[in-house]
Amino acid sequence: MLSDKLKLTAKDILEKDFKTGLKGYNQDEVDQFLDQVIKDYETMHAHIETLEQENEKLKRQTEEMPKQKAPTSPAPQQGSTNYDILKRLSNLERHVFGSKLYE
Repeated sequence: MLSDKLKLTAKDILEKDFKTGLKGYNQDEVDQFLDQVIKDYETMHAHIETLEQENEKLKRQTEEMPKQKAPTSPAPQQGSTNYDILKRLSNLERHVFGSKLYE
């Protein structure tokens, strides 16, 4: 998981104290910036968690797919199809050649 790889948490950022010098950074400005960083960090962390859960779900579905058998389609009724084709050919021959066919 990503949380194992990250060194800082939102709480670490919030509790970080910076020492100030004579002409150091404006403490309020640093605090406001850190608040934005914390919010972005929490949003990013929540988004990553959601994506990881979705990724795990998709992996499980992918693993289960080969286990599921494809639905068997009914065998084509080739006998009736051939019969229909022969019947149409016979009708066509009768129509085209008419009585010449039997002479």
